[in-house]
Amino acid sequence: MSDLLLDINLQQLPDDYFGGEWQVANRVLNHNDPRSPLAQAVRLVLAPGQLEAKPIPPGEPQTGHWAVMRDEILNRPYLSFELPEEATRALVTRLRRSADGLRSQLNLYFASGMEMQLDRA
Repeated sequence: MSDLLLDINLQQLPDDYFGGEWQVANRVLNHNDPRSPLAQAVRLVLAPGQLEAKPIPPGEPQTGHWAVMRDEILNRPYLSFELPEEATRALVTRLRRSADGLRSQLNLYFASGMEMQLDRA
């Protein structure tokens, strides 16, 4: 299998490409509260409409909702996250996938300034 990941056109991307189980590969907090559920998550599970943020054990996972929103002018995708202790949205800045579709990398830029890179294999 090749490690080559190809950039996906975000304006024409089907919303279901964002679903699945994502591992947090990298995170830059900036001004985000380091105790927030998304800042502590090591894995995000995005099932249809359902979100689970799993922190480093022994922390308890938080569940909530997520949705894809798009801006009206450029059709750029945003992910909206709603958890009991946190509600925010993140601009999808990049999505890359392997040619066989088995590996993906998702980059998010949150309203708080937090940046997150997620991997799915």
